[in-house]
Amino acid sequence: MLQAGKAVVASEELERWIETAVGPARWVALELGEEVTAVIEVAGAHLTLRASRTGGEPRATLDLAPAEPAPVAAPAPPPPQPTAVPPPVPPALERPLDRMLRRLVELGGSDLHLTASRPPLMRLHGDMAALPEFSTPLSSEHVLLMCDEVAAAVNRTEFRAESDTDFAYEIPGVARFRVNLFRDRHGAGAVFRQIPNQILSFDNLGLPECVRSLCSLNKGLVLVTGPTGSGKSTTLAAMIDLINDTRNDHIITIEDPIEFVHENKKCLVNQREVYTHTGSFKRALRAALREDPDIVLVGELRDLETMAIAIETAETGHLVFATLHTTTAVSTVERLVDQFPPDRQAQIRVMLAESLKGVIAQILLKRIGGGRVAAYEILLGIPAVANLIREGKTFQIPTVMQTAKRLGMRTLNDSLAELVRDGKVDAQEALARAVDKDALRGLLKLE
Repeated sequence: MLQAGKAVVASEELERWIETAVGPARWVALELGEEVTAVIEVAGAHLTLRASRTGGEPRATLDLAPAEPAPVAAPAPPPPQPTAVPPPVPPALERPLDRMLRRLVELGGSDLHLTASRPPLMRLHGDMAALPEFSTPLSSEHVLLMCDEVAAAVNRTEFRAESDTDFAYEIPGVARFRVNLFRDRHGAGAVFRQIPNQILSFDNLGLPECVRSLCSLNKGLVLVTGPTGSGKSTTLAAMIDLINDTRNDHIITIEDPIEFVHENKKCLVNQREVYTHTGSFKRALRAALREDPDIVLVGELRDLETMAIAIETAETGHLVFATLHTTTAVSTVERLVDQFPPDRQAQIRVMLAESLKGVIAQILLKRIGGGRVAAYEILLGIPAVANLIREGKTFQIPTVMQTAKRLGMRTLNDSLAELVRDGKVDAQEALARAVDKDALRGLLKLE
């Protein structure tokens, strides 16, 4: 009989052993570079074989086998370890997916893209690029098997029912990843967004100083907005970390999935993941009102009811942070109001005028010399802004932002022009990302 660790030819002999040892199985050989991995599925469980080419002939080593071990005396329990971080997995035993993700992190990529019929790709400094050392096209079965290994049962069930699901995955000591698994016309696909293990501090992130004052508020609504991939989660994590360092409060976060992990420092931090710890954002947000919070972070205001509860929570004496997929401060206010039926919009404008304390709209641009840099638009809920929101005159808000720059407010064009003047961003890159291109040309004195 074959034993664990014994090299064998990956052929009929191996298949016969699998059937004899563990019963009928479905297994797929997956070629990755110079290695071959066979994932064997038996009654829903997976065994994994690692293989390499020796003399041109594929040979496999069984990592896990149901061979009967010889009876030995029970070893003494190991002494307690000083750290909870597990030791690194030897490269030969690493999952192929983990090897891809580790390579992504080493290269400074932000996203790993797995698509049926294509080799793995990564997003590097904003552009799609090949992932070095992984040039073999993936099959739909390959993508699905790799993701099945790291997804929770609830996510596998959701994927079978809905054809997409979100979850978080962590390689200890490397990084956490936000994962979206989906189906398209090619089959299964997945995107792994890197979440750094270390939260960037407020100062290291280079956030505008007026944002610090938003972290000292006792109540109100603070929104961080921007397109997908603009760094909203990173900004919010830095703000929550600053509060955690400086205040003695109770923070509740509601996320899908949990991205940055906040340890208890001065604050008590409870992090809840939608579909893992609660059924929905709105359910968790309603429950949060009964959990004695000082600060509530809502990962995304996805629907009208969640928006309404968030505004109500801010009005009732809590500090609420949330995100929206809007590009400017004015469009953020308009999006919030327009989500409600016409007969409720006047009431929502009044509630927003009272509760909205700040909007941080941000985008990421390619930095000259490599990397990316953020441009910020900052709106503060001063009385003049509150009056315009209440009266439905949001189109006049940019004028107030210009006249109140001394308070820290700035438009997106102000930030873009500053980045160009400082030599951090090319003028054409700034123009391509600007909302009001003509106004930016005027600021930059371009024809």
